[in-house]
Amino acid sequence: MSETIKFHFDVDGQDFSSAGEASVVVKKKLRQLGFSPDVIRKVSIAMYEGEINMVIHANGGTADVEVDDDDITIVLTDNGPGIPDLDLAMQEGYSTARENIRALGFGAGMGLPNMKKYSDYMDVKTEIGVGTTITMKVNL
Repeated sequence: MSETIKFHFDVDGQDFSSAGEASVVVKKKLRQLGFSPDVIRKVSIAMYEGEINMVIHANGGTADVEVDDDDITIVLTDNGPGIPDLDLAMQEGYSTARENIRALGFGAGMGLPNMKKYSDYMDVKTEIGVGTTITMKVNL
């Protein structure tokens, strides 16, 4: 593959039923492009967790994916409240999700830890009252 392939998605923060649609589309495209099941799984899980976090905590956002010869880059951007304590948020099981969200089966506190676990690189830039941008890479 000599040219970069790009995908852009708007993540609807009002609709849990559509959360994860972008990761499903990317999964299908990566399969069509012939990527290994391991790479597809890592990208799909990392991206899905990010989409769910944007719906739960940030009223949506955008997801951008770039596929090139060396890696797959996922950039998730929202205009949410920001993450007050990133170190705490990175701990498995820590969640600020409201009870009604947890009752739906979301908000178990595994989003950011799973994003880190299933990517080869992850950077989080967050500012209170401004939003969060998460960049992840899966090496090829």
